[in-house]
Amino acid sequence: MTAQRDFIPLNLCVLTVSDSRTLAEDSSGDYLIQSLTDAGHRLVERKLLPDDRYKLRAAVSQWIADESVDGILVTGGTGFTGRDSTPEALLPLLDKEMPGFGELFRAISFEEIGTSTLQSRAFAGLANATFVFCLPGSTSACRTAWEKIVSAQLDARTRPCNLATLRPRLKE
Repeated sequence: MTAQRDFIPLNLCVLTVSDSRTLAEDSSGDYLIQSLTDAGHRLVERKLLPDDRYKLRAAVSQWIADESVDGILVTGGTGFTGRDSTPEALLPLLDKEMPGFGELFRAISFEEIGTSTLQSRAFAGLANATFVFCLPGSTSACRTAWEKIVSAQLDARTRPCNLATLRPRLKE
């Protein structure tokens, strides 16, 4: 079986969680948008919200309910400070968690930042057939996640398997 797979462009949303940045200062969100569009995917919507679990949950719930949205990339709010609440906000929305994402991210990140990676609560999962990736807020962490994990899994050409080709079967 050597059939070549075609690229499938996905519709993605980007949410930056920050109490201190504006869109003009959002280098992590900018990086993710540039990367996903360079890869051939489509940006559906971008938001920047403060680290408020109810505002985060409302925005992501809206995207999850939208059948045209295939995935959501969230950057920020995954650390250990008192204001970091992305996991508390969004984990309850997931139908299925993807534990391997956080584990793999931290393993790769260990090579870059050592034991500081244990402070990351990065995670991913599936909600209403929509992929949700929650990444740390730093641009370098977003680059690590995108370049070493997410981009390949959202590319239908990745062998032996990828998330993009699972999409038709997610609601079985």
